[in-house]
Amino acid sequence: MSVPDPSDDPLSRERAHLTHSRAALRSMREDVESLDIRDVTANWVNAEVLTRQIEERVKALADLSHTPLFFGRLDYLHSPGADQAEGAEGERFYIGRRHVHDADGDPMVIDWRAPVSQPFYRASKKNPLDIALRRRFGYTGGDLTAYEDEHLSDPADSAGDAATSKLLQQEIERPRVGPMRDIVATIQPEQDEIVRSGLGGSVCVQGGPGTGKTAVGLHRVAYLLYAHRDRLARTGTLVIGPNASFLHYIEQVLPALGELEVKQATVDDLVAHVEVRGTDEAPAAVVKGDARMAEVLRRAVRSHVTMPVEPVVVVRGSRRWRVPAYELEVIVRELLDRDIRYGAAREALPQRIAHAVLVQMERSGEAPDDRVQDAVARNTAVKAAVKSLWPPVEPAKLVLRLLSDADFLATHAEGLLTEDEQKTILWARPVRSVKSAKWAAADAVLIDEATDLVQRTHSLGHVVLDEAQDLSPMQYRAVGRRCTTGSATVLGDLAQGTTPWATRSWEEALTHLGKGDAVVEELTAGFRVPTDVITYASRLLPHIAPGLTPVASVRENPGFFEVRPAPADSGDTAATMATEVVAACEELLRNEGSVGLIAADARVPLLAEALAAAGLPHLGPGEETTLTTRLTLVPASLAKGLEYDYVVLDEPRAVVDGEPDERTGLRRLYVSLTRAVSGLIVTHAAPLPPQLAEGAGAL
Repeated sequence: MSVPDPSDDPLSRERAHLTHSRAALRSMREDVESLDIRDVTANWVNAEVLTRQIEERVKALADLSHTPLFFGRLDYLHSPGADQAEGAEGERFYIGRRHVHDADGDPMVIDWRAPVSQPFYRASKKNPLDIALRRRFGYTGGDLTAYEDEHLSDPADSAGDAATSKLLQQEIERPRVGPMRDIVATIQPEQDEIVRSGLGGSVCVQGGPGTGKTAVGLHRVAYLLYAHRDRLARTGTLVIGPNASFLHYIEQVLPALGELEVKQATVDDLVAHVEVRGTDEAPAAVVKGDARMAEVLRRAVRSHVTMPVEPVVVVRGSRRWRVPAYELEVIVRELLDRDIRYGAAREALPQRIAHAVLVQMERSGEAPDDRVQDAVARNTAVKAAVKSLWPPVEPAKLVLRLLSDADFLATHAEGLLTEDEQKTILWARPVRSVKSAKWAAADAVLIDEATDLVQRTHSLGHVVLDEAQDLSPMQYRAVGRRCTTGSATVLGDLAQGTTPWATRSWEEALTHLGKGDAVVEELTAGFRVPTDVITYASRLLPHIAPGLTPVASVRENPGFFEVRPAPADSGDTAATMATEVVAACEELLRNEGSVGLIAADARVPLLAEALAAAGLPHLGPGEETTLTTRLTLVPASLAKGLEYDYVVLDEPRAVVDGEPDERTGLRRLYVSLTRAVSGLIVTHAAPLPPQLAEGAGAL
């Protein structure tokens, strides 16, 4: 009896290719580690820079044992073409998270961002893009355990459609333990179009829960860094999220794709000119966040400029040169009319005055050069005139005066803010200094605006703004200042806006951002939230965002969903509900994956005590789950952007009542309902909000 040749087994051949690819990656890493830079650096500065670059390259070549090195394969019918890649007819490419080549430089794995990889995401039976076969691989841990073929160019094969891919469905529905992971193996055609859109234009992605908008934004950054590496290395990239918990949740996505240099921040981080120790009531925060405040600040900054009433007399040797007041006024008004930054104009003013002196010198027969002009600009009389006409402005002190001096505010808010609005933002008590002020978050944004009026903010090459629907117009302006010469990817869902100043339309938001020409794309296919869960949550859409298209789940598994009211014979309702919540958590923890207990902020302490009494350890939002602690207790106000395999939602009515108005409360509830990946249990003793109860019998 003959022994079967392992080489005849396709799975064995693919495993062998994985083994050889890992070995090649290890060799690439060792080659970088062995580089000797002693003879190629001119000084210690160059040596430090090159050493750091080598260290970053070594990190980028790390082989993550539980992350598949490649997840797909493309068999082309013909050569991909000179504009995509070189290769012979029928060439085969393995698609992975990074490029890997062998000792001869031949590719063993192609980066998913390369043009030759694009058909992996775009090809279909209707448009095979010259692909004979697309193969997807399944992994258990880091081991290749399965594959699935789609014969896209074979008319006899009717199964070659990504929608029927079992491995694709399994990858989409895989449990969400730990931080957010990349989606390079499951990017869909409509997502890929956004990911690969050019650097020159800005994109706004409207996407409901589970449509993958955050992942699309992060993968677009990775693609742009691949396609425009040199440019973005000079100008920089930034990902902006709503809070530190969210940033911690997504922070491993880009490093897993080999991108280590992308910075992350919240809007509060960007505008941290002062220590925020206070809070605003909603009406005050709304007015401070209104775009009209930008003009109030502009007026206040420019009000420091005064017109001259005396001439400037410059003494040089035995000569006296006199610039009359009327000529100085012309110079000052010209600078005002140019509407340049206050600080830039102040720096230009002494040179303008000096130029006027040089004109007089030339008329008298002298031949001054640039050195003379610089000397005149530094003359004591000129410096004194500049200080008087165009004094320095400290942004924090300016905002302090606006918020504490009713007359100063009234002067510069005339025709912009009503008297009631002015009273709303004025501090009740006078504040003596910037350090003693209890600044609120909205105040820091105003200081950032004033700072930009004085000195231009540095612009980055690309900015990703996530959960954008919750930003105020002034916050949009703060972000827009960071990409005035670059582009932006704006991500959000109008239905999830839960701030009093939440965005009403993307057109308005993009205008405040300074990206009014951005293309707005809508994602409506849901890959994360199960069908039954998103159907239930979508009952709220007509009440919170009537113009939006409901998300349609594409998951084959409908998910686990149940609404559990308090037992009819319960005595102590609070104690009974705490017991019900704990029981629901214990039930869901029997499954694989993470569990999130989401509750109104005011009920979190009560539930924390109940969990402790039951011996159930739990984490806070953004903390990484472990094998022994997979339960996270999440205040509803921090649930946005997070996801868990299973969710217990406590008291929907309390979530709604915890917000200043019903519409905001319903939006908060919509967010809370849509955090589940595999199943949702809703527990309640109070009646459900009527908007949820509508059509309940249909489920």
